[in-house]
Amino acid sequence: MQTRQTDQGFNFDQYPTFKQDIDPKQRAWIEVKGKAIERNVRQLRTKLSKNCQFMAVVKADGYGHDAKLVSDFAIKGGASQLGVATLKEGVKLRACGVKKPILILGNLYTKRDLIISFKNELMPTISSIRECLICNHIGKHFGFKFSLHLKVDTGMSRLGFEFDNFFQQFEKIKSFENILIEGIYSHLSSADEDNALNPKSITQLQRLKFDKLLKQINLDRNNKIKIHLANSAAMLLNKNFHFHMVRVGLSMYGYSPLAKIDKNLSLEPALFLKVKVAFIRTIEPGVSVSYGGKFVSSRKTKLAVLSIGYADGVPRNLSGKIKVIHKNKLFPQVGSITMDQMMVDITGSNEIKVGSTMILLGSDGDKTISPIDWAKESDTIPWEILCSFKNRLQRVQVD
Repeated sequence: MQTRQTDQGFNFDQYPTFKQDIDPKQRAWIEVKGKAIERNVRQLRTKLSKNCQFMAVVKADGYGHDAKLVSDFAIKGGASQLGVATLKEGVKLRACGVKKPILILGNLYTKRDLIISFKNELMPTISSIRECLICNHIGKHFGFKFSLHLKVDTGMSRLGFEFDNFFQQFEKIKSFENILIEGIYSHLSSADEDNALNPKSITQLQRLKFDKLLKQINLDRNNKIKIHLANSAAMLLNKNFHFHMVRVGLSMYGYSPLAKIDKNLSLEPALFLKVKVAFIRTIEPGVSVSYGGKFVSSRKTKLAVLSIGYADGVPRNLSGKIKVIHKNKLFPQVGSITMDQMMVDITGSNEIKVGSTMILLGSDGDKTISPIDWAKESDTIPWEILCSFKNRLQRVQVD
C-alpha cells in the first residue's frame, strides 16, 4: 500500500488511531507516588498501640489516587485490611487480584448484594437484625459462615445499630450459627476538630460511650472480634482510640487532618496534579478574561491557557484564588475556571511555552500547593478536593 505523505514529509500512517495509544500526559493527569503511600503507612504504624492493625481506607478510588495502586503499596507498608465504601469498589479490587480482607463501609441491604459480597469474600457492614438474618440465611445455604462487621451508632446518627438496643440485639446475633462476627465498630463525627482532646468534646464522649458498650457486651479475651473506632484524626489524637484496629484514610495519602500535630509527622503527599499549556496569548490593558468578565487586565498581560477545568474536578469557586507552579515559580490563575480550561497570568516569563507542564497540586523546589490550600480557599475539606477528580484525568504511577 502506498504511504501517504504531505509536502512536509509527514507519514500519517505512523500515528496512532486508538484511544489507548494517546499519551496519558497529553492534556492533564494525576501522578501518584506509590512509594509515598508505602512510607506513610510505615510511618503511621509507628504511632499505633502494640498489636493494633492498620486498615487502609481506599474508597472513592483511593481518594482519587487509584484504589488498586494505593492498595498494593499500603499492603507493602503493612496494612492488614482494606476499607471501601461500595460493593462495586470491593468487587473491583478482588477482580484485580487483591487478597487482603476488605470491609465494605457502606450499607448493603438486599439479598442479591449480600450474596455478591459473600461470593467475593467481602465483609459487609451490618446495622440491623434484618441484614444479620439475611447473612445467616446466605451462610447456611452455601455451607460457610458469612464474615461481617457490626456497626453501632455512638453519635454520628448515620449507619449503625441503636446504641441503647445493641446489647440485647448482640445477644441474639451471637446465637446465629452461620455468621462470623469479624468486627464491631463505630464512627467518630468530629475527631478532626480543634477541641477533640477536650474531655467534654463530642469525640471524647463518643469514645466513652463506645467503651461503655464494650463493657456491656463483655467480650471474652480470647474472642477474635476486632474492635475499631479511630479514623486518621483519632489515631493521631491518642492511643485510647486505637483498640484492635484503626481505619486510616487522609493521613495515609500524606495529609494530616490535625494541623496542630502536622509538624510531628513525616508524611509525604502522594499526588501531583499536572497540566499542559495548550495555548499562549497576549492581551492589552482593559481586556476581560473568561466567562462573565470578572477579571479585566490592568496591564499588558501574557496568558497561558491550561487544559483543565471543573469537569476534571477543579472547583469553579477557586477562580482567581489559586496559583500554579512552573520551575519553582508561582503564577496566578485569572478569570473564571471553565469546564475544560483555565487561564494563568504568565507575564514576564519567557520559559513557559505551548506544551510546558505546570503543577496545580504538588511541589517543585520550595514551592508547594496542597489540597488543604484549595480546601481553605473554597470553604470545604481536603477530602472533598481529592475525591472530586474525574476519570478523564488519567492516573500515572511515577515510581
